[in-house]
Amino acid sequence: MLTPFHLAYNVRDLDETRTFYGDVLGCKEGRSTDTWVDFSFFGHQISMHLGEPFKTAPTGKVGDHMVQMPHLGVVLQMDDWKAMAERLKANDVEFVIEPVLRFEGQEGEQATMFFCDPSGNPIEIKGFTDLDKVFAS
Repeated sequence: MLTPFHLAYNVRDLDETRTFYGDVLGCKEGRSTDTWVDFSFFGHQISMHLGEPFKTAPTGKVGDHMVQMPHLGVVLQMDDWKAMAERLKANDVEFVIEPVLRFEGQEGEQATMFFCDPSGNPIEIKGFTDLDKVFAS
């Protein structure tokens, strides 16, 4: 049984954060104060607190890509992933890694895209045709 995770991290501006996570990603806003805001990130609780975002670097080698570490991510059904890719493009989100299919024809075939929120926090969204294959080796 999957249960929601909770992750808290820093952002520089709560208004920009609300616009990005709420309007662009479509996340429902939860509780908030003058210094933080919660969102339902695809059913998981993320809390953005005012502060200096964590340092990241492209040190994670996955296939042919070097990906930002650390990063937040979510796994979606392929149709939802495609709709999110179009939504991000329509909102002129700049991709770190453009939407792409990787490990094509292999057991772990997946679509992925990387981008950053307005504070520079990296986000990966993966897409699978069959969610039972998420942990396939």
